[in-house]
Amino acid sequence: MKTKLNIITLALLSSCSFGLFAQGYGLSNAKTDNVKFDAWQCKGCAVETGTTGYVDAGIAYNSEDDIKSANAFNSSNQVAGKVDADIRYKGKEGYQANVEAHNLGMDNGRLDIDVGKQSVYNINVNYRSFAHYQSNSALSPYQNIGSDYLTLPDNWVTAGSSPDMPMLYSSLNPVELSLTRDRAGLGFEYQTESLFTTYVNFQREEKTGTKTTSGSFYNQSMMLAEPVDYTTDILNAGIKLRGDNWFTSVNYTGSVFKNDNNQLGFDSAFNPTFGAQTTGYIALDPDNEAHTVSLLGQYNMAMTNLSGRLLIGQMTQDQTLTTIGYGYPLPANSIDAKVDITGATLKAVTRLNRAWRVNGSYDYNDRDNKTQIEQWTQISINDVTGEAAYNTPYDLTTHRAKLSSDYRITHGIKLDGGYDFKREERSYQDRETTDEDTLWVKVNVNSFDMWNMWLKGSVSQRDGSQYQATETASSEQNALLRRYYLADRDRSQLEARFSHTPLTDLTVDFGARYALDDYSETDIGLTKSTDTYYDINLHYMVNADLSLNAFYNHQIIESEQSGSSSFSVANWQADIEDTIDYVGAGMSYSNLMDSRLKLGLDYAYSDSDSTTQVRQGVTGDYGDYFAKVHNINLYCQYQATDNMSIRVDYKMEKYLDNDDANDLNPDTIWNVVSFGNVDHDYTAHMIMLSMRYSL
Repeated sequence: MKTKLNIITLALLSSCSFGLFAQGYGLSNAKTDNVKFDAWQCKGCAVETGTTGYVDAGIAYNSEDDIKSANAFNSSNQVAGKVDADIRYKGKEGYQANVEAHNLGMDNGRLDIDVGKQSVYNINVNYRSFAHYQSNSALSPYQNIGSDYLTLPDNWVTAGSSPDMPMLYSSLNPVELSLTRDRAGLGFEYQTESLFTTYVNFQREEKTGTKTTSGSFYNQSMMLAEPVDYTTDILNAGIKLRGDNWFTSVNYTGSVFKNDNNQLGFDSAFNPTFGAQTTGYIALDPDNEAHTVSLLGQYNMAMTNLSGRLLIGQMTQDQTLTTIGYGYPLPANSIDAKVDITGATLKAVTRLNRAWRVNGSYDYNDRDNKTQIEQWTQISINDVTGEAAYNTPYDLTTHRAKLSSDYRITHGIKLDGGYDFKREERSYQDRETTDEDTLWVKVNVNSFDMWNMWLKGSVSQRDGSQYQATETASSEQNALLRRYYLADRDRSQLEARFSHTPLTDLTVDFGARYALDDYSETDIGLTKSTDTYYDINLHYMVNADLSLNAFYNHQIIESEQSGSSSFSVANWQADIEDTIDYVGAGMSYSNLMDSRLKLGLDYAYSDSDSTTQVRQGVTGDYGDYFAKVHNINLYCQYQATDNMSIRVDYKMEKYLDNDDANDLNPDTIWNVVSFGNVDHDYTAHMIMLSMRYSL
């Protein structure tokens, strides 16, 4: 009888005693001449090859004129198109390619293309677009918006105040305030069968548009549209080495920022005053560079994991200073700014036994400002004082240390706790050193059927060196003023989250947080703050076709401040209350019309409100801000064929806000020429038709 060696035979032989191998029955003595190894293929382990995925193309129509609606609809154009795709190819020899696209062609879209051979190399090409729209209803008398010099009309007549300018309203034109970014990248990664891997990625981002700024002469100001034309190049490269229980890498990151506009010039809308100047100039964001090199490492032992990082870097800026219209000598043509960065991180995780684990980490970061200190002529708003002023090279060193432990008390119950320490050392600040200590404890419970919950509490205290206002930091400030990020503070915080599944198809999730900040040693400044937050989420699968969901988030932040109008002790107080509510619901109904039709509806409403009450003998409201937004997305999807589906989306946004700082006319403030009323009140609609083809 002929016997063939197969997988079952191998399993039986592998379980035999050592004595069989000693007697010559080992696998090395097996006769394999007639074995058909091709028949050993695992049919269930076969890797599918070919192309899978889908391509989706759509076209949308937007009805609203307020450009802010483009932030929600992802397009500032009345008609816009998009492409979505997820295409994956796998070859027999390990070659593969992926193409992913989302909203490509719209204002916020992306594209990723990966081509390579698995575990050998990969080439990535990517593209991103971003856009943010502020307003297209701003009004300005200035011409040549978008250039580096803004001019007034030839027939402009200056005046001592904005209400007296005869040509103001007849010269107003709408100005769009928006920013767009286009980012393109190319990357390559190569991996060997041994311990070596290397990668290099290059990325270029171009940012264009206009943003709000202002120019002034003495005590008179004009709101201006600042041109934005930035280019940022970023290069990442590194080498990775790995072993059975260790990993290390050397990495480089460099960025170069260029601004095509070094300065912004503008005509004065007011009568010549201080120095009889009629034109002004503003220095814009300067060209700069940043370079860092880091060394990362990780080592795994039986019960302990060690990891760390070392980093060194430098930031530089040597843009030539703007001197047009400035009649005083400069000590240097460029500030020649230079900042050295040094960082180190060490982390350790060790398991003492199956139930007990300990974690520890230390992080060090140092920012050393080596910019040359020069003497500058100081100009105040009133007159030329003749006093010497110096550029201040602020330094910052941060130490962070954490020690924590988690212990599994029993199945489904785990206790976590820890201590965090943070020290910040600053130069030329009101307080040179601040220390913050935090103790926290957390309990996780998931031992109950249909329940999963955790509760965390923490207390922290911040103090530091003697608080003393210095001439460099705050020569014009009240000596009793305490900056909130430097002041003594006691914080108490409690967080909790509960998840409950009362029914197989119903999930309820609830979370809450309360934090109290007490600045008991502050006389002037922020004295107290509370933050209360909670949310609830429900998801119910009514049946195999119908699902429902709903959510509600609420947050209220209350702050108390004290101030002085006499440059001494506190004589007025302010109460600020910020409230945010976010609520929504949705449903999805599938398998209609012979399982070809799917319907869906999503609705969300947000309401943010901020009120400030000032008390100084009498109580009065110090302005009120609110923003209310309704969003609806109604869609239906029809499976026309096995490979093609058609989808129609209807979107609506109803937006209303009110900000006293924006609710004014161009001449409401006598010594300011403003952009006018830039509040928003609109109802926008969008309809999109898209078609998906599955490969």
